[in-house]
Order: sequence, then structure tokens, then C-alpha cells
Amino acid sequence: MLMPTTHLQEEVPAHPPPQPLRQAAPPWPSSERLEEMWLLGQPPLSRLLEFVGDTCIDADKVDRAALTAEWSAANDYYMELEKTQAGIATQGTHRELDPQFATLAAQVKTHPHFRRVFNTLPTSFGMVELDSLIVYQKHVTRNFVEARMARLGATPDAEALGRVCFPLGEPEASVQTETIGSRRYVFRSISTDFRYLEPTLLRSDQIAGYDSMGAVSGVVGLVVGFGSNFLNAVQVGKRVLLNNGYHRAVALRALGITHAPCIIQTASRVDELQISVRSRVAEDPEFFFESARPPLLRDFFDPRIYKMLPVRQRTRHIEVSFEVKEYLVTD
Repeated sequence: MLMPTTHLQEEVPAHPPPQPLRQAAPPWPSSERLEEMWLLGQPPLSRLLEFVGDTCIDADKVDRAALTAEWSAANDYYMELEKTQAGIATQGTHRELDPQFATLAAQVKTHPHFRRVFNTLPTSFGMVELDSLIVYQKHVTRNFVEARMARLGATPDAEALGRVCFPLGEPEASVQTETIGSRRYVFRSISTDFRYLEPTLLRSDQIAGYDSMGAVSGVVGLVVGFGSNFLNAVQVGKRVLLNNGYHRAVALRALGITHAPCIIQTASRVDELQISVRSRVAEDPEFFFESARPPLLRDFFDPRIYKMLPVRQRTRHIEVSFEVKEYLVTD
């Protein structure tokens, strides 16, 4: 077990990696219904069964024993891959950023979202090989992936590729807001990137369009919105883990694109991972950065691993509430 201050180790490749996938269209069956693509075989099994029970259409009719058997078969397959593809995660052909994306990268560096989020670890821009990206997210929504592919077109040019990886405009997803009490508000969106961001203290001159009932001394804002949404990853040695942009990365790979521009943070120890990636990665870094064959983005295209699950439409709800207390304090 790695101690918090221990340096993360880099594994020496044992076998040559298989050739990159070259699909030019989704290799999975399309459907009009909403479907989630799950990577079977990745622990814990209980998370899959919980998701099916909570989210799938006709969940009560799902053969849980058969689903468990499928998961176990995929888990056995992963054990095979640990032998036949040992070291593959260290052999990605990641490279420096292509010159055609230099201008866009310079714009991203000056953007407030970049300055606020990527201000702690060493950060660079590069071209990542999509097939070799380590993934911690076990599922993506097939419909979202195919919608992104449709917007990009069959042969996106460099400008379109850059803008989808480094979006600088407003989010495409809509948001609904509802007041459900004098001090309670609910925000809704179908976007998986929708989230509570942070609390902030604002001055009166930072508020526009608000008619106050009295002189304003300060405003406490509870900010709800979207993440920076840049395609970004974390690198440890020769391994690169995809941190944000799963639907876009799968869509690009399904279009036959092998490398994509990406923001890359470099970590050398567990403490640095804890401030740069989701908790599930920081809690088990050995699995992602030291195991012989961790889950990779290419697994979303392997029919022995992925499974389509019909799901109900889900909307992310964020409820914000607050309380106010007044005191008289004697000096």
C-alpha cells in the first residue's frame, strides 16, 4: 500500500501493445432508446447491480444472476488481458501538442476557468493517444456519444477537434431553476457536467440587475454551474489517466481519431493525486497506476467488456439551501 508521501512507481512494459483500433463508425449497435455503456468486470460488482436497480428500464425483470455471470466473464477476461497486454498502459504514443492547436492552447491558458482549475500541479498541453488512456469512469451514455459524433461530422477538421476538446463558449445544456422555499432552490440539467461549484463573497458593484431593499454591504453567492469542461488528464510516469471528457473521448475514437489535444497535469505522489482527480482514483492509486493492465478507453469498443443497458432519462438535481443567524455580541 502506498503511503501518502510515497512516489508513484512506473511499471516497465512487458509486452508490445496491440495495434490502435481504427474504427470509423460506432462498433456498438445503435438504438433509439436511451442506453448506458457499462464496462463490465471492473469492481465493485455491487455498483453495477445498484445502478441497474435504480436506473434501468424494467429493472425488476432483469436477470441478476445472468448479469452477474456476464460481469464475472468480463472480470476473467481482464485477468487474461493482464497477461497478454501487461504494460500496455505505459506504451501509449502520447506526444507534444500539434502546432495547429498552439493558438487555441494559448487562448485556453488565459481563460479564467483554466487559471482557477489548473493552478497547482505542473500542467502542459499535448496529444494523447485515446486508446491508451486509463479510465476510472465505468460508463458513458451512448446517446450523448452519438450526438457528439453527429455534431462533429464524419471527418472533423483541426478547428472542430480543438473546439470540442477545449470549449471556450457557453455550455450547450439548458438549466431549469425553481424556488421551493424561502431559503431553498433547485437547479436541474441533463448534463453530467452540471454541479455545485463553490461559495463566494461578492461586492455590491459585482451584482447587476438587482434592486435591493436597502444598502448592500455584501452578497454571499452559492454558485451552481458547469466544470471547466476541458479535455484533461493526469500523468504519472508513462501512464495517463483521463480525468474529464469521457463522452467526447469515446466519440472521437469512434470517428477513427487516434490522438486528441488534451490538458495534462503531472503527479508524482498520492498527495498530488488527491487534489487533481476523483476520490475513487486517489483512494486506490495502485489499481490505476501500477496494475499490469488497468481499464482503458479502448475497452468501450470491446464487445467482451462493454454492455448496453436501457435506462430511464435522468436529470441532475442540485438543491441549495441556507440559514441566517443574527447575534448581538458584547465587546
